[in-house]
Amino acid sequence: MHTLSLRQLAAKLAARDISARELCDYHIARIEQHNPTLNAYLTPTFAHARAAADASDVRRAKGETLGPLDGIPMAHKDIFCTNGIRTTAGSKMLANFIPSYDAGIVENLANAGAVMTGKLSMDEFAMGSSNEHSAFGAVKNPWQHEYVPGGSSGASAAAVAARLVPYATGSDTGGSIRQPAAWCGITGIKPTYGTLSRWGMIAYASSLDQAGAFAASADDLALVLNGMAGHDARDSTSSPQTRTIFDQELDRPLTGIRIGLPRAYYRELNAPMADIIHAAAKTYETLGATLVDIGLANSDAAIASYYIIACAEASSNLSRYDGVRYGHRCADPADLQDMYRRSRSEGFGAEVQRRILIGTYALSAGYYDAYYEQARRARHAILNGFKAAFAEVDIILTPTTPYPAFKLGSQLNDPVAMYLGDLYTVPVNLAGLPAISHPAGNIDGLPVGCQLIGPHFAEPRLLNCVHQYQQQTDHHRQIPAAYR
Repeated sequence: MHTLSLRQLAAKLAARDISARELCDYHIARIEQHNPTLNAYLTPTFAHARAAADASDVRRAKGETLGPLDGIPMAHKDIFCTNGIRTTAGSKMLANFIPSYDAGIVENLANAGAVMTGKLSMDEFAMGSSNEHSAFGAVKNPWQHEYVPGGSSGASAAAVAARLVPYATGSDTGGSIRQPAAWCGITGIKPTYGTLSRWGMIAYASSLDQAGAFAASADDLALVLNGMAGHDARDSTSSPQTRTIFDQELDRPLTGIRIGLPRAYYRELNAPMADIIHAAAKTYETLGATLVDIGLANSDAAIASYYIIACAEASSNLSRYDGVRYGHRCADPADLQDMYRRSRSEGFGAEVQRRILIGTYALSAGYYDAYYEQARRARHAILNGFKAAFAEVDIILTPTTPYPAFKLGSQLNDPVAMYLGDLYTVPVNLAGLPAISHPAGNIDGLPVGCQLIGPHFAEPRLLNCVHQYQQQTDHHRQIPAAYR
């Protein structure tokens, strides 16, 4: 059953070929078998899942099914608050935090009948690109366990790639859905900023953070977004323009679609990566799309701008964790300053401390204009570059990452090298655009992802393009050998 799509699972449930409880227990068995190797789950919620599955079966017996997600197992990235269930953000700082409410998307999916099997690991406070920066240990890549799954939503990607659950939530501040989707060989979407509620999502960089999802295919993701989306008045950044139906355009032909290939994104790609991405572009061309060589102004400023803005916002957002109201508090502080200093030093890991310090420096009186203000202007220029590109084309196609996954531990002592792995993903967050990564091939047994970027609120078009591609290819159907 772990090889079936969401529509196939929904059809089996509707036909009473299987009950939601049986489906739940099947996936729990897979989680118990494989999670000790992957280290993806921080907090299993199996009793909660079985109760939700039983409730789904009761609804189905009464003819009151909530929709295609009703009764299907899933899991949440541990950045989303869950009422009465531990939510850690991958940090010692929140190791014992029990929220008293559900995040907006958790609430929406529960209302759609989702069966939550647990909370998934992540880089601490979503700061990282490898899922090695978790206070609870590194997550493994299902394809080769000595490699990273990507980050910060690496556990979500690993759980879906290993088919422990059909879909999982994630968050994307600078590529944290698309990059692990690429490295784990699945499909992941970062919607337009404001499309999915940020209410109850623990903040890293508020102007960049966006919830999203992972699944095997674009078709599955469209159904998941249907369940997740909706305007949320509790979130000031939630857009009233947000769509709530994402699967209406999946079957449209690609004839007439103009796909831009930005020169800057291909200039330094190594040959194996370039071959895979160009082959994906050719597949889109055979489906009727027209390929257009384009420029993308100011994209070379994205990495520097992103890390200044993101770290500045992190410095501000994480100032609340001081040992006073909630979060880790040091033992026997000598005075208030000692409590602040030791609580934060003990509660935050090295990468979080590094980014807080970078952000505090960039916001300081003597450097604000030289760093933060310049980054803000560059961000505006990057958005204008995308707007100019979308005057020529409908979609932009790029690599998701410059290279496949790297070995665990190989970049921990070189944070700049790890930051550069976000080269192709961070411009999207700076501009607030939607983007999707889908599997396009592999190099030495490690998956490679292809990224499609669209104008604001173009998620249905992106999903349509990828769905058409996935009707002609089988990369998204590949499952790591140990998990088949």
